[in-house]
Amino acid sequence: MKRIVEISVNRVKVYAYHGCHPQERVVGGDFYVSITAQVEVEASAWKDDQLEGTADYSRFVSITKREMGKPSNLLEHVAARIASSVLEECPSVLKVCVTIEKENPPLGVLCQGISVKIEQTR
Repeated sequence: MKRIVEISVNRVKVYAYHGCHPQERVVGGDFYVSITAQVEVEASAWKDDQLEGTADYSRFVSITKREMGKPSNLLEHVAARIASSVLEECPSVLKVCVTIEKENPPLGVLCQGISVKIEQTR
């Protein structure tokens, strides 16, 4: 029997160089990435305590670091790359939601940040 489990990795802090303004590509900034995945988990995980029966959330972190390391103009683009990679590289994931928060965006006003959220299903 298989079960559906939600696995979340919350607010992985990454220093990266995303944005449309030239200074964002030079100076960079702090970003926080959260991934929530609906995973089809086999009995070997929930019954026998074996990692092979589920999605390894450390893989989500590796994907995040890799994709955040590729500068982009838009966070939508980065979030879509992360979501697609999770689905491609983690076959037990049925649905993934990726949220990227940008701390201190150059808006000329005091702002705690902005965020982009994308959902993708297999």
